[in-house]
Amino acid sequence: QVDLVESGGGLVQAGESLRLSCAASVRTSARTFSRYAMGWFRQAPGKDREFVAGLSNNGGTTDYADSVKGRFTISRDNAKVTAYLQMNRLTPEDTAVYYCAGREATFLPTYVFKNEDQYNYWGQGTQVTVSS
Repeated sequence: QVDLVESGGGLVQAGESLRLSCAASVRTSARTFSRYAMGWFRQAPGKDREFVAGLSNNGGTTDYADSVKGRFTISRDNAKVTAYLQMNRLTPEDTAVYYCAGREATFLPTYVFKNEDQYNYWGQGTQVTVSS
């Protein structure tokens, strides 16, 4: 069992940046966290939750939704048991609740999971609001 907690959301103006963090619970060791593939999803009002970015457990493979490619960057720091989503050049269309997700992926170290059903662990979400 891994508890994930997002932080870093807020209200910004279009064109600005935010960095979201996803911290695993303190009882999660760096070794355990390093076995997890991580992902970020978002849900805008009235819409389904959608994939935003994913990172393989070895940190070597990433994938992004077309709408955020070139603007968002996913990363991880296993020593801090934390994943990040750096979001640049934000637009009002990026307004949503952002969720981080994780799953054990020891035997798929280079795979990026893009389907929310593939993840076992979820954070509670953090609101990102971008004003025009």
